[in-house]
Amino acid sequence: MTREERYNGVLEYFEKNVPLAETELRYGNPFELLVAVILSAQCTDKRVNLTTPALFHDYPSAEAMSLATPEVLFPYIKSISYPNNKAKHLSGMAKMLVTDFKGHVPGEVEELVKLPGVGRKTANVIASVVYDKPTMAVDTHVFRVSNRLGLTLNAKNPLQSEKQLVKFIPEALIPRAHHWLILHGRYVCVARNPKCETCALTSYCRYFEKIVLNQKKKIKTGTSLITIQNKPQVKLKT
Repeated sequence: MTREERYNGVLEYFEKNVPLAETELRYGNPFELLVAVILSAQCTDKRVNLTTPALFHDYPSAEAMSLATPEVLFPYIKSISYPNNKAKHLSGMAKMLVTDFKGHVPGEVEELVKLPGVGRKTANVIASVVYDKPTMAVDTHVFRVSNRLGLTLNAKNPLQSEKQLVKFIPEALIPRAHHWLILHGRYVCVARNPKCETCALTSYCRYFEKIVLNQKKKIKTGTSLITIQNKPQVKLKT
């Protein structure tokens, strides 16, 4: 199977079976999404969604949050991962939005990454989800799934993975493909014990082909046949 055929098969499956794919973070405007994505780093979307309602109620805009110190924001987000650092990031991010961007969330990745707490992944999410730009945010799910499927080859970090994915995925599909890969990694191709038995992509998956199938090629006793990789079958003596 060529790499193009693998991409075509995977994308065709998702287009047909998951036509609508979007972030599971709850937000009402670009500023709220930016806050939620910053909070989601090394934290589940479920936990973030439990945390943000009170925060958004009291600090609904960059202007309002820019007036809050990290110490004031901390109690709102203390239940998520790294709350001290994230409180500092939120406060600094809101202040910079007000001073440098007139309170508006920019749409360019190069401008977004200037904001405290915003790395390339977060910037790509905002550019893609809010502004529908062909940017591929590579988180742990996207990195793992694209590697297992064989969409990326020898990618050692998220940036290498991102460059390969945007090269082969049509621009119009990149925003949805980001969510397809995330959701597949979150619910099917999980980090430990991937659910290959229920996955519809096994015919395109290099991991399934090389790891799972090879594990099934084991020696059987009695009159069974032995098959090791692609070696000829040999009948065992009883």
